[in-house]
Amino acid sequence: MSVMSRVLHRAGAPQLPIAVRGDGCYVIDKEGKRYLDGSGGAVVSCLGHSHPRIREAIHQQVDRLAYTHASMFSTEPMEELASLLVGEASGELAKAYFVSGGSEATEAALMISRHFWAVQGGAHKRWFISRKSSYHGFTTGSLGVSGAPYRRQHYECILPPANLISRCFPYRDRPEGESLEMYGQRMADELETKIIDLGPENVVAFIAETVVGASLGAVAAPPGYFKRIRSICDRHDVLLILDEVLCGCGRTGTSYAFQQEQVRPDLVTIGKGLAAGYQPIGAVLIGHRVAQALAAGASALRHGFTYSGHATACAAALAVQQTLREEDLLPAVRRKGALLENILRQRLGARPHVGDIRGRGLLWGVELVQDRDSKEPFAPVYRLHERVQKAALRRGLLCYPMQGALDGYRGDHIQIAPPYIVSEEQIEDLARILEESIIDAVGQVHPGGRE
Repeated sequence: MSVMSRVLHRAGAPQLPIAVRGDGCYVIDKEGKRYLDGSGGAVVSCLGHSHPRIREAIHQQVDRLAYTHASMFSTEPMEELASLLVGEASGELAKAYFVSGGSEATEAALMISRHFWAVQGGAHKRWFISRKSSYHGFTTGSLGVSGAPYRRQHYECILPPANLISRCFPYRDRPEGESLEMYGQRMADELETKIIDLGPENVVAFIAETVVGASLGAVAAPPGYFKRIRSICDRHDVLLILDEVLCGCGRTGTSYAFQQEQVRPDLVTIGKGLAAGYQPIGAVLIGHRVAQALAAGASALRHGFTYSGHATACAAALAVQQTLREEDLLPAVRRKGALLENILRQRLGARPHVGDIRGRGLLWGVELVQDRDSKEPFAPVYRLHERVQKAALRRGLLCYPMQGALDGYRGDHIQIAPPYIVSEEQIEDLARILEESIIDAVGQVHPGGRE
């Protein structure tokens, strides 16, 4: 007889399998079934599961000192981790501020950027600008700067007003005949219009995901987009916050995704892959201008969490980041990412209900449509993304389903983000099972039957 779960699960009362063990790129449930982790959970487990070096680092730190409050002590793993992360940014960053996850990292970035202006004589600055279809976290502040209507809909009454410009999403929004570069420049120029509308003296910062994750499914910006964004921010004295909670820490093939855009952010948020799921941790990486102003300011930063800079979490993250570098996994991400792209395009590129395949490194999105020519999505009531996920789960594959790529409510996509240690054989298995699952799910809802 099954026992009723006392856990408040996110989707009502689902009958979830009970995970009991990890083995490299696989999660194993209580019944002994193995699941190939094709999405790293929620794009987290970049080193897979049960990595011996990370486990040992956690054990050693707990044996020495599990926790102390960051206002009273610093710790060796926190200091070493900060030096490593800042050092990877080629001189663009100066400091690291540690929190417990991505949403907290966004909250901290908002607070730090606001504090920066307060000590710089810009106390009147109050507005943040972000993009439609963006997602920056589920705390009140981070959701307040998010442009994802599905996530906001029940909480609008308690959220700060969002100042949004258009997303930069070529597949859905670029007009026929407009070059990718011109489209990107036009979208970036909306930021200048919005800043002028609000008044540059009132704008704190612009925040954007360097590569958009869950809300759109691995959407990278056109060439030159972020360079234009940076120049607009500089011209109007507005900070640039880049959200790399999902796409940072090597996921796109470099330490930080912004390095591929050749821009200098003022603040960067990271999380997910920072400790690869072995401990909950996030961080804000802070540029020199902001760090210097905070150091020179008359008032201390009035922000912090109980578990900021948690010693055990920092030890886990340090071991993860050292492993990525010592095992030369960033070039592996680029190489395996190219293989994953090729195989996805071979298997899915001609499928009548696959509208787009997009991504970078080991972060890929597959958008599903009812009609390829018109890009018409399936009706939301079908919840096709969830049907694909369930079909994949039955076949032993974990993937990341989302809905809302078109307008926040319509449009289904699947996000693929396997661990960096994934093998070529596992990539083949991943693509094959995903193809089978899409065929299965479409066959359940499409008027014409199976593909």
